[in-house]
Amino acid sequence: MIVDLGVCNRASRPMVRLGRRLLLILICVTAMGTGAGSRQVGLSALAGEVDAVGKAAPTDFADIIERVKPAVVGVRAKTEERGQPSTAQQVSPFPPGSFFDRFLRQFGITPDNPSPRFGLSMGSGFFISGDGYIVTSHHVVDGGKAIEVTTDDGKVYPAKIIGADPQTDLALVKIAAQADLPYVRLANAEPRIGEWVLPIGNPFGLGGTVTAGIVSARGRDIGEGPYDDFIQIDAPVNEGNSGGPTFNIRGEVIGVNTAIYSPSGGSIGVAFDIPAEIVKLVVQQLKDKGRVTRGWIGVEMQSVTPTIAEALGLTKGRGALIAKVDPDGPAGKQGIEVGDVITSVNSYEVKDARELARTIAGIAPETLVKFGVFRNGEEKSVTVKLGEVHRATGAKAPEASENLALGLTLASAHSVSAAWEKGVVVMDISTEGAAADSGLQVGDFILSVSGRAVNAPADVDGIVNEARAHSKHAILLQFRRGEMSGFVAIAIE
Repeated sequence: MIVDLGVCNRASRPMVRLGRRLLLILICVTAMGTGAGSRQVGLSALAGEVDAVGKAAPTDFADIIERVKPAVVGVRAKTEERGQPSTAQQVSPFPPGSFFDRFLRQFGITPDNPSPRFGLSMGSGFFISGDGYIVTSHHVVDGGKAIEVTTDDGKVYPAKIIGADPQTDLALVKIAAQADLPYVRLANAEPRIGEWVLPIGNPFGLGGTVTAGIVSARGRDIGEGPYDDFIQIDAPVNEGNSGGPTFNIRGEVIGVNTAIYSPSGGSIGVAFDIPAEIVKLVVQQLKDKGRVTRGWIGVEMQSVTPTIAEALGLTKGRGALIAKVDPDGPAGKQGIEVGDVITSVNSYEVKDARELARTIAGIAPETLVKFGVFRNGEEKSVTVKLGEVHRATGAKAPEASENLALGLTLASAHSVSAAWEKGVVVMDISTEGAAADSGLQVGDFILSVSGRAVNAPADVDGIVNEARAHSKHAILLQFRRGEMSGFVAIAIE
């Protein structure tokens, strides 16, 4: 269940998968009418880069915090939307053209255009340069009509959005200042599991709050998108910490706080940070051009499990199995096919589909990339110029046939829908058959088995029997479900 952390004028980013509650860590406060005025004063700042590089591991964190805390800020974004008129508002209480009717209309308040609704989203951020550039979360400033930054010494500044990237939930904002500002740097090395970490932020509007913990895990996928690669920490992180930095004991930023796991809405010691490596790539593009461009090859893919690897003849479960190819996309034009396994990018081994997606996205469009491809038992190399990421009816009762080897009841696809001229459709799945736990669903279209096209239930039977005769232990089925394509491996005796 998704729980909103306050009442906002915009939808919260969904962060819940498989029944878990993942909360965006910001505060949203809603009020009717105008908000209080802000004050703008000069900044008396600690100039120069703030860090503690070269220091011995401390017995406490006081010296480190004293050095880096001035670079951490609170971020507030004021949003506005026109509320929908209630039933009572549909009829004006004043006669058209009367004094009170004219008075309200001159301020834009009419029965079909009621008074504006204002809200505040509150989060955190940090300076990355002395000239006022601040990293924060996209969901903190998204839709903001006016943005304010509060520095560690309590001074308030108006800020403008330089650029934002919803895919990684990062944003870059800037304030104007008369003097050099204190700033921190992003870490060059990945943090080690077990390292001390120190988040600093603006939880519940309580600016300059420091907590401590360790790195719990790296490479976490929390189901937020194709580029998930979060650092998990156990330091207390709460509402309002969004966009704030997490430091190592050298005073370097190892990540940006973005979400927490919580059954209750408060911290239970499971928080997620965007790694510094991703922050660097995104922020540099936002600074240079106000947006992020990502490489694209035009395929759908899935990871290679040990069972799929055995069915394909791979020595180990690695790489990304191509489930669908856009014939007009970069990969399709260079001959990459459905059923290929991409095993490397520019000679670097690919672990799985998620890693491949992140790797391609991190390469600039128009770049020539060499892919290692495994096809029909052989390795080959394919060079692709990357593109750029841009943002069944009339069925009749078919004649079905049960595939005893797999526990599937199948029918020819053309007997179900004229839109599908090839393949067979799954009509039923036996709970005791080999395909029971494969992930196939009733209504899936099976397009090929072990790389060979199938057009009738008998085709599937023949390929399965042939595989068994050759002492194969698994077969690979290519399927399509709606707009999604994929593969499943099924063990056979």
